[in-house]
Amino acid sequence: MTKSPGRPSSVQSGAQADLKKKRLRHERWIGLATAGAARFPGTFGRIPNFKGAERAAEILSEQAIFRRAEWLKCNPDMPQRPVRHRALKAGKRIYMAVPKLAAKKPFLLLDPRKLDSADLWKASSIRGALELGRPVTLKQVQPIDLVVTGCVGVSPNGSRLGKGGGYADLEYACLREVEKVSARTPIVTTIHTTQILRDDEVPMLRHDVSLDGYATAEGWVGCRRKHRRPKGIFWDQLDQDKRHDIPCLARGGF
Repeated sequence: MTKSPGRPSSVQSGAQADLKKKRLRHERWIGLATAGAARFPGTFGRIPNFKGAERAAEILSEQAIFRRAEWLKCNPDMPQRPVRHRALKAGKRIYMAVPKLAAKKPFLLLDPRKLDSADLWKASSIRGALELGRPVTLKQVQPIDLVVTGCVGVSPNGSRLGKGGGYADLEYACLREVEKVSARTPIVTTIHTTQILRDDEVPMLRHDVSLDGYATAEGWVGCRRKHRRPKGIFWDQLDQDKRHDIPCLARGGF
């Protein structure tokens, strides 16, 4: 039987990209710890919490794309908790994904208008969001003005290095499928300076989502975004475990 032309090389290139990303993650985690900038609960295997996260959140909150945003989609990781808290205090409504999208209603809506001011810090945590947030379906999500994501590394041209689970990209793809985000929806993060990579150092595959900017404790960097964003889910790349474990990916889930 004749093999499909190009298939072996495409698989190999994907495997090579995965290996390089794995090495880059390890280097960023080591670098953050070596610099003495790591915070609880550590760096390895996660979006690392870092010293200066509060100042980075403050700098992000000063940017026009943050000030004018009313509806945010935010990652649940600890280093971006100060961003979520600032957003709630500013009256912005936030969607946070249910861990691993493992629910029929895969997002939690945090609406500060329906929360006591004393609960806003609690609501900005994962546990608090699960307790105080309202579960919503993909179709119930309002159009997103700004996406805040977590990163292990990022480069000035917008290349993003995640922790390897693929859920941030998948969340974006799901929202793109139902037209809650577009190619022009700004995507940003907060990081430590040790997490900054060189342009083109991160191999970007077709499902990877690039950034428009990032804030550190030292200032704001707008990215010269080079990579196109996915228009939706690449069903041919989706492994069966995710199809099985994520209800909104089941037939008719949208």
